[in-house]
Order: sequence, then structure tokens, then C-alpha cells
Amino acid sequence: MSSGVKALTKHFRDVRQELKKVHWPNRRELTVFTSVVLAAIFFVGVFFWILDTGFAGMLRLILQK
Repeated sequence: MSSGVKALTKHFRDVRQELKKVHWPNRRELTVFTSVVLAAIFFVGVFFWILDTGFAGMLRLILQK
């Protein structure tokens, strides 16, 4: 085997060992974490929508004068 193939094989073996150490979330944890992320995205989106609407209104008032 060439050194490149050996290195690639070792790399994938190491990756597999590291993946065994990972704490994979169960279904409940996954559902909770996903809900938190979606709620955060929603609230940040609403926040920026309000900011954008406010700045657009102020700019409209400034440009009308």
C-alpha cells in the first residue's frame, strides 16, 4: 500500500473513533434544541423587521421634507 492510501485509511479510522466519543442527542433533546433555534430565528427576524420598518418610516419622513 502506498503511503497516501495508508494515511487516508488512518484518517478515516481516527474519524470513526472520534465519532464514537460524540454525545448524540436523543429524540427529545433534538426536538427541544430545534424548537429553541426556530424560536430564536423567529424572534430575531421579527426584531429586525421592526427595526427595518422603523428606519424606513423615519427615512420616508426625512425625504418628504
